[in-house]
Amino acid sequence: MTQKLDAWLTNSLMHSKGVASGKIGSSYSITEASQGKYHYVYGPYAEPVLSISPGSRISVETHDAFEGKIQSESDKPSEILNFPYLNPQNGPIHVEGAEKGDVLAVYIERIVPRGPQPCGTTLIMPGFGGLVPTDNTAMLTAPLPERVKKLHVDPIAGTRWNDKIVLPYEPFIGTIGTSPEIEAISSLQPDYYGGNMDLPDVRVGAIIYLPVNKAGAYLYVGDCHAAQGDGELGGVAIEHPTVTTLHVDLIKNWSIKWPRVENEHSIMTIGSARPMEDAARIAYRELIDWMAKDYGFEEIEAYMLLTQVGGVRVGNMVDPKYTVGASIKKSYLI
Repeated sequence: MTQKLDAWLTNSLMHSKGVASGKIGSSYSITEASQGKYHYVYGPYAEPVLSISPGSRISVETHDAFEGKIQSESDKPSEILNFPYLNPQNGPIHVEGAEKGDVLAVYIERIVPRGPQPCGTTLIMPGFGGLVPTDNTAMLTAPLPERVKKLHVDPIAGTRWNDKIVLPYEPFIGTIGTSPEIEAISSLQPDYYGGNMDLPDVRVGAIIYLPVNKAGAYLYVGDCHAAQGDGELGGVAIEHPTVTTLHVDLIKNWSIKWPRVENEHSIMTIGSARPMEDAARIAYRELIDWMAKDYGFEEIEAYMLLTQVGGVRVGNMVDPKYTVGASIKKSYLI
């Protein structure tokens, strides 16, 4: 961690509001062996794989979105993958002292590829993507042909797309969240608890704030991406298995309805819904609420200001619900 990053973390909401004040306590590791069964739903019914206290650091061996089943470019996803058993999740992680109405603060410290190369996978799958007919957008149109690309992913050299194009390694967590209170919901879906948001801002060096819906929070994480464009147009990013390091704290007396993100330069609120404009409305409504409650703005003043300087990021436009992040630079929050 650089001194600059340390400086902003010291002034973050995680440090000022967290039970552990952002300090790092015990360290834990979740390997493939200790995880055992990966999960395909977010819910309160699985036994926690780990119990931690606020301030803990956790190293997690995540799978790619296909649990490593796509191994070559000659593979046919439709014959190998078993929908809806996609997007395997580590966890759940029980956080001691977490109660409904609290907030989990998760600082994303490190994401690195693991496993043999080429460890990156992207593909075109029938009936999935932003420009193809799906069950939700039924059309009399033939599906696109299946195609798989296996890619060498290197944190320094980047991802080799072909002989001419190299993509920078910009890793982030595609799917992270807490358990709903009573529902068990597919890990392919994003919602108020987080889930499959596919938002590139949930990246290394950022803090994601997640609402706690049940005792213990039950944190799930998986589906890390080496690169992804806005909207995840074809439905599949550069999926890759990783070792992801998280620093988890707990915030009491600060209740939120939807996930929030903080980084060195901005704050962001996240909404997931269909149609996409409703996701944007949720995100902006939550951002106005945050500005009013924590930064002293009148709601109408925040609304007017965001009209001029607000930022919008499309996480995905392919999942059962679409995800949009709304942000404002911290320099405006004086």
